[in-house]
Amino acid sequence: MTVSLDASYRPSPDVVARDIEGELIIVPIASGIGDLEDELYTLNETGRSIWDKLDGKMTLSQVIQSLSEEFQALPGEIEADVLGLIEELVKRKIVIEG
Repeated sequence: MTVSLDASYRPSPDVVARDIEGELIIVPIASGIGDLEDELYTLNETGRSIWDKLDGKMTLSQVIQSLSEEFQALPGEIEADVLGLIEELVKRKIVIEG
């Protein structure tokens, strides 16, 4: 699946995300998510900022624009990070389109 800047993405219903001592932990709750059934995922501060905006309504272009305003950076500087993370999360079925 190709990630599109015009598409919106949201966390899969097959994962649970929890804040534990300031770190976002993503836990697959269904088989076939991630590499191993019992693997946990963590996101750094940038990844978490992206994750928090994945509501299924904002397009990736809107997420990038929002992050560029939040971090006072050019959208082009943020776009590669957003696309890279979303591509990886889609591949692992942690986020889904829509």
